[in-house]
Formats: sequence, structure tokens, C-alpha cells
Amino acid sequence: MGDYSRALQFYEKAVTIKEKALPPNDPELATYYVCIGFVYNNMGEYSKALEFYEKAHKIREKALPSNHPDLAASYNNIGQVYNSMGNYSKALELYEKSHKIYEKALPPNHPDLAASYNNIGQVYNNIGNYSKALEFYEKAHQIKEKALPPNHPDLAASYNNIGQVYNNMGDYCKALEFYEKAHQIYEKALSSNHPSLATSCNNIGQVYNNMGDYCKALEFYERAHQIYEKALPLNHPDLATSYNNIGSVYNDMGDYSKALQFYEKSHQIRATALPPNHPDLANSHNNIGSVYHDLGEYTAALKALQNAFRFQQTTFEEGNLQFAFTYSWFGRVYRSMKDYSKALYYFEKCLTIFQQTLPEGHPYQAITYSNIGDVHRLMDNYEIALSFHRKALNIQENVQCNPLECATTYINLGVTYREMKDFSMALTYFQKGLEIRERKLPKNHPDLAVIYNNLAKLYFATRQYNMAMKNVQQAVEIAEEKFPSNHPYLVDYRETFERIRKKL
Repeated sequence: MGDYSRALQFYEKAVTIKEKALPPNDPELATYYVCIGFVYNNMGEYSKALEFYEKAHKIREKALPSNHPDLAASYNNIGQVYNSMGNYSKALELYEKSHKIYEKALPPNHPDLAASYNNIGQVYNNIGNYSKALEFYEKAHQIKEKALPPNHPDLAASYNNIGQVYNNMGDYCKALEFYEKAHQIYEKALSSNHPSLATSCNNIGQVYNNMGDYCKALEFYERAHQIYEKALPLNHPDLATSYNNIGSVYNDMGDYSKALQFYEKSHQIRATALPPNHPDLANSHNNIGSVYHDLGEYTAALKALQNAFRFQQTTFEEGNLQFAFTYSWFGRVYRSMKDYSKALYYFEKCLTIFQQTLPEGHPYQAITYSNIGDVHRLMDNYEIALSFHRKALNIQENVQCNPLECATTYINLGVTYREMKDFSMALTYFQKGLEIRERKLPKNHPDLAVIYNNLAKLYFATRQYNMAMKNVQQAVEIAEEKFPSNHPYLVDYRETFERIRKKL
């Protein structure tokens, strides 16, 4: 049940005995090295995992013919570690080596060939090449459909993979269709408290969360949580993930104090259950930092992000994709603190990593372009700001991405045009952003308050004071419900309210 230290202890004792009893290139030794590598990989200790997987691989290279399936499995194991580390090009190279062996050595409908297609699909999914991901996941699915009965759990796993790609593409109806197919199989094939059923509930919950249907998201995340509570020990990492998921819904709903409560529960489990340099601990600190930022507690946010960064430094090489997410949060916090040079520094570091690790035109690059544009706007560099926002929009309007990301870019463009006194262009972009946010978010979401406040400032600048008052009142009402009284956003909205009130 995830007790990796005990497993490691057992395997290390066994391998010590075997190393004394067997010649150094005996295939049985390779099997034990693989087991130790597997445990280290699950512990997030990737360098140790690589060390043991490569030991096993060297033995197999000497002992086995070049097209032996065990050699393919060895390439897969090493590829999996590189995938977990975010080194996707290396992972793909190894998965493809493995796949070539399987194609020669196995019949075309063999389960290991399906697993190989899945591995390659997963890398393409991770780098945002969704059409290639679907191509490989569907190849895997075709093999499974021929080889397995229609209610087999492996077929459900295949539906889950395809659903995940559609979810990442923002095609939530399609994602839900595949996740529900998987869920129906799991309900028939597994016991009611099986962890795979909980994972399935989590997948469906995530789609509803992305669709802005937060009640349904909570319903499925809580179902998953109930299964985990019955099936797992109290300090199991999957229970931490469950708390994290529930926290993410409250965060997206703008209920930041609730989000913090669940993120901290998650972190407490991870801190006791995982090794001290596990990547999930860095993710925990990032999540906590993001909530403190949204609460306007910037010092606490920076402290949490610095903790995340330290964890990542012990696990990943410089330039790893994971650093980009932390740099992005640093940028946001410094932007909110009005330290624009530091904000720009971190957003540019983030962009460099995305450009080096992801394909051109990935949605993450678009978000970062818009963040850089927003900092330039705050520094009064309006033309530079517009150029970065247009770069973002060029990606977002031409690839499938989350519509809420596009809405943020529209709003950033609206703010820039308003400050340039091009009020008609500003209104056009604000209305585009508002239409998406009103459609996707609950009526009392803080992100709606942001746009109402921006519209109020626009109407104030064009002397439409009644319209300005209507919008700022909506902003203040939401912020008073969602934020502490000293939150910077609430302070800003009240100041806008007072300026407008004096004109009426």
C-alpha cells in the first residue's frame, strides 16, 4: 500500500544475498535491480531509479539477444523515469527503442505492444501534441478491444487515457464520454471500494471542475475520497491527492480559505508518507503558495514558493519543466507586489523553459506571453504589452485550449487599450472576456469581480457613471464575500467605488 521504505529494505536484503551467490551478469540480478529501481521511481528518487534500471539494462544487454522483450521492458523502465522527470525527448527516444523490439518480437495483438503505444501516447500528451497522443492511445485501444473481454479493467484504463487527452484539449464533452465509459466498466468489474474506481471518480470530477460545474466536481471528488478512506491507510499518498483535488475545486470557486485547509491536509500526509525530496511535496508548496497569493498574503506566498523551489532543486536538473510552473508563480506574486523587474525576470525564465521543453504554440507559452505583456503594461510599455498579448492570442485562438485562458488574455488586452485611452477596443475585449467568464464561472467568482471592476474603470473614464456604479457594486459584493477586508483587490474595488460615488 505504498510502503516504499519497507519494500526497499526487503529488496536490498535480497539483492545483497544474490550479489554474493550469483555471477555479476546473471539475469536474475537484473530482475532485483528492476524491483529496486521501481521502488525508487515511485518514491520520486529519479537518479537512484535510473542507477538501478541502468544496472539491470547493462546485464540484459550482455545476456540477451538484441530483440528480446526483456530488453524492451528495460528501455521502457528507463523511459518512464525520464518521463517522470519531464525529460520528454529522452523518454520518447527510449520508448521508441522499446517499441521497435516489441514490433519484431511479439504478435501484433500482444498486450505489451498496447502498453508500448500507451507509453508513447503519454509522452505526446505531456508535450501537448494531442493529435499524436490520440493516434497512439487509439492504437493501444484497438489491440485491447481485440484481446480483452468488453468489461476488462485494462479497457477502462484505455478509455481513461483517451479521455485525458480530450480533457487537456478542452473538449470536455468528449472527455466526459470516455471517462464515463471507463467508469461503467470499473463499476461492473471491480469491488465498490477499489482504488481504480476512486481514480475514475477523480477523472470525472476534474472534467466537471474544468467545465466550471463545481458542485458536480465536488460530488465526484468526495466519492473518490470516501473510497480512499475505506481502502487505504490514513497516510497514503493517494489520500493526499484526494484532499488536493477537493482543494483545487474550492480554489477555482474562489473559496481560498477552504482551499488552503484541504491543501494543508494534503501536504501533512505527503510530508509524513513521502521521501523528503519527492516532487509531490514541491507541488504541495506551490499550491499553498498560489492560495496565499490569491488571499493577498504575498510574504507567505513567497515562502511557500521558495520551499517548492528548494524541493525541485534536489530532484530535477536546471531547465526541467517543473521549474517553469514555480517561476510563473514567483512572477505572479512579484507582479502583485508591484516589483515588476523581478516579475519580468521570473516570467522570462518560465518562458525559456517552456520554449526549450514544449512544442511551439503550446498553451503554456500563450499564458506566459500574456503574463509578460501584463507586466509591460504595468510598466507603461504599452506597445510591447500589446505585442505579447497578441502572441498569446495567436496561439489561443488557433489551438484547442481552456477558454478561460483565452478570456484572461482578452481582459489583459482590454486593460492595455483602456490605459492607452482606446476605449472602444478596450470595451470589445472586456466584453469578449466577460462572455466567457460568465458562461464558465459561478456568479460570485472572484475572476468576475476583476472584470466588473475593469469595466467600471472604463465606464468611469468615458463618464458613463451609472454603468460604472453598476459594475463596481458587483465587484465589491463578490470581493466582500470572498476576501478578507484588507485584501488588495477589495481595497482597489472600494477605491473605485468611492471615485464613482463622488461623480453621481
